[in-house]
Amino acid sequence: MGLGSGHVLGTWFLEFVPAANRGTWVVVFHCTWTFGTILQALIAWAIMPVLGWRWLIAMSSTPCFILLIFYCITPESPRYLCSRGRTADAQFILERIAIMNNMALPSGILIVVPQRRSDDVVDLETIVPLILSQDSAATNVCMSSSISRSINALCTLVSRSLIRSTLLLWFVYFAFCFAYYGIVLLTSELSNGARRCGPVGMHFWQQNDARLYRDVLVTSIAEFPGLILAALLVDKVGRKLSMGAFAFLCLVSIAPLAAPLEEGLATVLLFSARTSITGSYAVLYIYGPEIYPSSCRNTGVGVATSLGRIGGMIAPLIAVGLLESCHQKEAVFVFDLVLFLAAIACALFPLETKGCQIQ
Repeated sequence: MGLGSGHVLGTWFLEFVPAANRGTWVVVFHCTWTFGTILQALIAWAIMPVLGWRWLIAMSSTPCFILLIFYCITPESPRYLCSRGRTADAQFILERIAIMNNMALPSGILIVVPQRRSDDVVDLETIVPLILSQDSAATNVCMSSSISRSINALCTLVSRSLIRSTLLLWFVYFAFCFAYYGIVLLTSELSNGARRCGPVGMHFWQQNDARLYRDVLVTSIAEFPGLILAALLVDKVGRKLSMGAFAFLCLVSIAPLAAPLEEGLATVLLFSARTSITGSYAVLYIYGPEIYPSSCRNTGVGVATSLGRIGGMIAPLIAVGLLESCHQKEAVFVFDLVLFLAAIACALFPLETKGCQIQ
């Protein structure tokens, strides 16, 4: 339940980043996930063989308590404050940002005005902060209740202008989450090149094998090349092409795993697959919030992320269930099929958001 706030963090961060550098900075921001993944692999390698999984869970939860320290010093999004009519608080935060960057805010007063979307429909729920000159008249914006805003946000997601993007985004989140966690589990299942089909209990007794932790660590490090490639491509070739290309590369990397392979080659292919799926996920992390107006952005990304987690729930049924039943080809086929459909979905997105402003 607590980790459900993860998508809120991404939306909050985007509202502080200039549009011109958004792609690169969000990918850099995504590196924190990779650092955590690598740290988790190292902790598991050190603790699991000696103390067991309970101590691993306890150690892994420690960073969540550290977050409480930062909560009180984290600034609220000025855009959110403006949308709630708290322009004075937003002005104070903007002034602090300007001081820290040795810059000066434009002279004037901070007001909010309705934003007109590209389809010429006025989005009354979308509030864009502007700084006007001192002699400009202030505009009073009537704020609706929180319940009304939530309903309006959900209705906007399935409106005529956004329904196609919403459905495609839901599937791509599902597919990428399914593939990401599936590759992590495939690494565990295939870490022993001479793995024999056996009962489930035998598999879990093999978890103390150092080879497993080594392979998980190596494939976790593979996320860094994916993030670097995403940072280089996302603002140059666009979001849609980057996501589709990464998904296709992941598909190609997984396909040979349908046949029994030598351990080193299997690790290389898993490394390549992990690099590709991380790159695609990093670009999706940017693209998802950009296709929605600010009035429903957090709701849209939140719903898409929750549907993506369903993919993460299903992944063990394929990566673990089928492999332990000696159906390796079928497991690889399912992952490749989902990735192929995801690549097509990326091409079908009606909007390329490269260079667009997030208000």
